[in-house]
This record gives sequence, C-alpha cells and structure tokens, in this order.
Amino acid sequence: MLKWIKKLGFIALAIAIIAVCVNMFLGPHSIAAGGITGLAIIFESLFGFERSVTVFAANAVILISTIIFLGREVFLNTLIGAALLPVFIEFIPKYRLVSDTMLSMAAGSILFGVAVVILYSNKASSGGTSVPPLIFKKYFGLNTSVGLFLSDGIIIALTLIVFSVDSFFYSIFSVLLTALTMRYIESGMHKRKMVYIISDESQAITSDILTKINRGVTLVPAIGAFERKEKEMLLVTLDSKDYRELVSVVNQHDKYAFMITNTVSDVRGQGFTYQSGSI
Repeated sequence: MLKWIKKLGFIALAIAIIAVCVNMFLGPHSIAAGGITGLAIIFESLFGFERSVTVFAANAVILISTIIFLGREVFLNTLIGAALLPVFIEFIPKYRLVSDTMLSMAAGSILFGVAVVILYSNKASSGGTSVPPLIFKKYFGLNTSVGLFLSDGIIIALTLIVFSVDSFFYSIFSVLLTALTMRYIESGMHKRKMVYIISDESQAITSDILTKINRGVTLVPAIGAFERKEKEMLLVTLDSKDYRELVSVVNQHDKYAFMITNTVSDVRGQGFTYQSGSI
C-alpha cells in the first residue's frame, strides 16, 4: 500500500509539473510542443475549446489503445495520469510566468522532460502522445525520447498553419530540448568511467586502487604486438568523481603508464547497483 501511495504521489507531481508547463510556460507563448497538450493549445486558438476539454476527450481514445497494447498495469497508471491532467490544467491558472519567449520555452521544455521521465519510471504516462512511445519501445525497441519526438511531428506541423513560423520553430526546439532532457536523465546522470591501464608498476597501482579508492581491479592478460611481451592490463570501473584520484595514483607510480578511458552510462553489479562488505 505504501509503495502504491508513493507511486501515486510521483505521478501526481509529474502531472502537476506538466500542467504548469502548459499553462505558464508554453501556452502563453503559443508554443504547441507536440502531445495532446499541444493539440489543446491549437484547438483553443482555432475553436475556443478549453484545453482541459480537448485533453480529456483525446485521453479517452488513448486509454483504449493502452489497454490493448500495454496491458492492465500500465492502463491503470495511465488512467490516473490521464484523469489528473485535465483537472490540473483546468485549475492551474493560465499565466505568462516568463515574458521572454526563448527563456519560457527552455524552462518549460526542461521541466516537461523531467515530468515525463518521472512518469515513465513509474510505468505511467499523462496519456496523449506519451503513450505511443511506450508502445514503440515495447514492440520495436525504440528509445522513448525518439518515440516522443516522432509522435509529436504532426501536431508541431499544425503550429505553422495556426500560429506563425516563429511558433513552429519554438515548438521544434521545445520538443528537441524535452527529448535531450529525457535522454540525459535516463542515461547521462549516472555515467561512470571504465579505464584500461598498462604499466610496469601494475602491482603497486592495483594495491592503491584497492585500498585508497576502494574499487575492484580486473587483471587482463595482454601481449604487445611489437615486443611480443606479455603484460597485465588493469581494468577498473569507477564513479566519475573518483577518476581524478585514479589518475593521481597511476601518475604517482608510473607517469608513463598507458591509460585508455571510456565513459559508460550504465554499470550494474556489486559496488554499483548493490553494496556489500567488500568490493
């Protein structure tokens, strides 16, 4: 029950953020950055429909697709978001919080991206065009940020007809910024370093890595093509914050050591996704 309440709280928070983005950052500047909320902004300008009414009607159709393609659990989570979004849009004031269009677009897009990631991490959505990316990911393995960009294309194109060329490009930039924010949060916030080290002082370097940095070391047999001499290559995976210390340790023992460093976005296992008494 506590887990369900916590999830519900996160979903409600994300929906509130989306509503704020629509009513205070994007809508006041006629930026219809895709999605059902973008369509609602367009319909409000064309026909005078309330944004909440458009969102409610469109989400009814989306919910049918959700139960068919994504199953009962996602349907129930989507039902919550789809029901809350028109309510929040109705009651959160339509107010131009930031007068500068570019700044308002940037702030709203980043916040929108954060909100969508919160929803996706809870296997939920606000309905609308945030559902097709989940379907694309399930059946075609397409990244959710890419799927969101594709599903919003038609709605963005409508801004060129309804509003102006400026609104069209602002909408494009908004979707791109939202997608970049999502991609960064999904894969960029927990980057680690994977380092290969070849040195004649491998034993001393290994000892300091184990004791000073408290990270494991994998010894990989390596043979140089020129000398045909076998050496031990050290493989170390560590947090980015510890990388400078690793460089210092290596330089302390062998300033001529050969190092290759890769940045990796996901590391799982002991010492990273779970902890134990030793590494």
